Amino acid sequence: MRVVLATGNTGKLHEFSAMLAPTGFEFVPQSALGIEGPEETGRTFFDNALLKARHAARISGMAAMADDSGLEVDALQGAPGVFSARYAGIDATDQDNIQKLLAALIELPIEQRVARFRCVIVLLEHPDAEPIFGSGEWAGRILLAPRGSNGFGYDPIFEPALSETGAYLGLSAAEMDSAHKHQQSHRAKALENLRYTLEAQKLLANKSP
Repeated sequence: MRVVLATGNTGKLHEFSAMLAPTGFEFVPQSALGIEGPEETGRTFFDNALLKARHAARISGMAAMADDSGLEVDALQGAPGVFSARYAGIDATDQDNIQKLLAALIELPIEQRVARFRCVIVLLEHPDAEPIFGSGEWAGRILLAPRGSNGFGYDPIFEPALSETGAYLGLSAAEMDSAHKHQQSHRAKALENLRYTLEAQKLLANKSP
């Protein structure tokens, strides 16, 4: 199946290309079809992912996949959340967003900077199809200053937690190697969740009379 990947974020394109390679889908970036993303007016990550997937499917006439993801900080009551990409303004750069977040947390010690990345991925066979989706979470905390260059968005100030021990990795997400990150990230978990759903539906279909 050819699937439009409904994102204009080059960092996401690189990550998805690596993580989705084993799926057997043939992915086409929406930019290659001249499709510009819609305004993200949803109140949840699912709402925005569905909005983007439907927009791409409607214009392209193809199946479409989209994700919406963001960073939630407990001390900021879940902000920046769905506004993560535009936390410092509509045309904000990654650096702008990072600096605004660090300024908002400047008085907090690292122990109180609990945070998590969340991601929802939606797949549509056509614009009016029932959405198939997966979700994932990556727990961690916000560092005192950026570290590393192997990533995008808030990666340089996000230190992942080690779920097995409750301790922290000791590296920012931007200091991790790509292979490790693609196994642990919120997008990787959302994609794995989506795969389980697709496999379950296929098994159910095979058992139907």
